[in-house]
Amino acid sequence: MTSTPVGTGTEHGPETVFTWGGPALKFGVDAVDEIGYDVAQLGASRVLVVTDPGVAATGLPHRVVETLRKAGLNAELFAGVHVEPTDASMKEAVEFAQGGDWDGFVAVGGGSSIDTAKAVNLMTSYPADLYDYINAPIGLGKAPAGPVKPLVAVPTTAGTGAESTTVCIMDLLDLRVKTGISHPRLRPVLAVVDPRVTLSLPPGVTAATGFDILCHALESYTARPYDSYPKRRPEERVAYCGANPVSDVWIQHTLPLLARSFRTAYRDGDDLAARTDMLQAALFAGLGFGNAGVHIPHACAYPIAGRVRGFHPVDYPDEEPMVPHGMSVVLTAPAAFRHTFDANPERHLWAAHALDPATDDLGEERERLPEAISRLMRDTGMPNGLSGVGYAADDVADLIGGALQQQRLLTIAPVDVNAELLEGIFTEALRVW
Repeated sequence: MTSTPVGTGTEHGPETVFTWGGPALKFGVDAVDEIGYDVAQLGASRVLVVTDPGVAATGLPHRVVETLRKAGLNAELFAGVHVEPTDASMKEAVEFAQGGDWDGFVAVGGGSSIDTAKAVNLMTSYPADLYDYINAPIGLGKAPAGPVKPLVAVPTTAGTGAESTTVCIMDLLDLRVKTGISHPRLRPVLAVVDPRVTLSLPPGVTAATGFDILCHALESYTARPYDSYPKRRPEERVAYCGANPVSDVWIQHTLPLLARSFRTAYRDGDDLAARTDMLQAALFAGLGFGNAGVHIPHACAYPIAGRVRGFHPVDYPDEEPMVPHGMSVVLTAPAAFRHTFDANPERHLWAAHALDPATDDLGEERERLPEAISRLMRDTGMPNGLSGVGYAADDVADLIGGALQQQRLLTIAPVDVNAELLEGIFTEALRVW
């Protein structure tokens, strides 16, 4: 009698397996002061601390370096991260790190610093052309050849969740689009999350990064379910596997935190309780979307950020035009969730109620979540749609082309996405209210 092998991944039918992962966590006021001990436990001896000039000016990265040195580690600082990284700035960081024989990395900053550290870790561990690793179809989407060095993330903004995720995002300057690299080995091994380090965030940055949390949560919660995909072999499973029961739990805790504290953190940056809620929300959303994935608003955000011409956001560096990542994501979110409503009305309605119970009184159910988002946008100084950051109807076709390149994200959407659907979303998003 012969038996059929189990778990070979060759079975036909729907997926029956989902994957979920996250970093080790240390959360709390003054947690950053213990980082020397934490990194030493990982076996590292030569550590590169990665940050951007703005965060460096606060003194926090220098404090981290000294804490590492007091623990007996050889620690150096790279403070040249570009806010909203580009392929060029990633390469500059990699060139700085090459030859340093680092056996550990610490990223101090927002998503820009953490994502840059992920790229530095990958490219110094397994040197190659950057496009070898960038997601297909823009790049080759190759996996790292093996394990990378330990990376510890110290987030200084409440938004990206990069301390929990397997992706690093960048602008490709020649293509004028945002994309990235995605692989489970890029995930930090430890996230050291200290609410006190976010007290200096100005309102504009608090708002933009806060909307990144919101969209991470909403997109992963409404993502296509993991068991709606065809069965995959183990080696074919991707970091973003679709909505799943474990990710859902994190998101169900994220939205009430945002509802309670987003507006407070924006108005009163010194409110430590609100800052703590926002960092917890960012962390929880990262643990959710870092496994379930994000979809239409993030796919639309990449060309919005990559093709910006003359917009300069409040409280960000003014050297060049930019649309901060969280802002670029939320601008299309009300329209996007209007179009995904029919895929799962129950989840859209739960999210709307969690964010703003007053939307329960709206007669048109599909408008409740868009309205909850737009009210929060108005209360935190967001631009009124794409027109508020310099786009017009004539730009819609170009933005559609950029969004269609983000197939890694669009396949996670709960509805089929084509140019016609994106035209409706971008057009509606020209003005939100």
